[in-house]
Amino acid sequence: MPAEHARPPKRRPSANSPSSRGRFVRPQKPRKTAENSFRRSQKTTKAEEGFERLQKVLAAAGLGSRRQCEELITAGRVEIDRRVVTELGTRVDLATQQVRVDGVALPTARLEYFAVNKPSGVLCTNRDPAGRTRVVDLVASKAARLFTIGRLDQYSDGLILVTNDGKLANRLTHPRYGVSKTYRVLVAGNPTQDILAKLEQGVHLSDGLARVEHITVRSRHKESTLLEMVLREGKNREIRRVLARVGHKVLRLTRVAVGPVRLGTLPIGESRRLTPAEVRALQHEGEVAK
Repeated sequence: MPAEHARPPKRRPSANSPSSRGRFVRPQKPRKTAENSFRRSQKTTKAEEGFERLQKVLAAAGLGSRRQCEELITAGRVEIDRRVVTELGTRVDLATQQVRVDGVALPTARLEYFAVNKPSGVLCTNRDPAGRTRVVDLVASKAARLFTIGRLDQYSDGLILVTNDGKLANRLTHPRYGVSKTYRVLVAGNPTQDILAKLEQGVHLSDGLARVEHITVRSRHKESTLLEMVLREGKNREIRRVLARVGHKVLRLTRVAVGPVRLGTLPIGESRRLTPAEVRALQHEGEVAK
């Protein structure tokens, strides 16, 4: 074919061109930019414990009402880790991130760590519309944001850690690190050695295999048995579910240790600050436990 009659190369019609009407046009993927990456990181972390809405953090720091703080954000006067943020849905953790307004850094929250002897019936959640007692209500602290490290279900009692250190909390609860938790469990009946061995080998639940790291019989009674169980996982109501699977109902469940921190003689419903040595041990646990 002569060159003057050669067909011009085809161009893909744009989404708004007349020739594209009625035809499917594959949407272009958004370009990977630092701003998009930052927004994605905000979406993945906003549900994590320790994070608060940015305008709430600014208002708590005395920079004005929530509405005034929203105006600071949308005006581009606020930075998180040296990056300007203008999106009102942004969340931040002052324990791990630095916030600046007009170039001036907000004071970093003082990190606090507590052990609480949770009574049965007290909730681990930070928000309860019914106004029931929460674990954080048992801690004498003026920190604006405290949360529990992990959970105990409503009807379990014993040791639970409370902090505003989001970084440490995330590490201690991440399955990768397998931090040990020790429980005293009173069960109905007398589990046989075969059943105890089965619990250590693993029991299949709907959300995967659940395995008890170590189990010891503390005492046997006519109609019940007191067990000590060590777990390194964090499945929902795991102990109650695995014991029900082997035919033994849990009558009482008390957590007595989280990693190197033990409940000891702390009265039920009371709290105490962790010692510097305990905090260092927990930080080490979050680094090396696997």
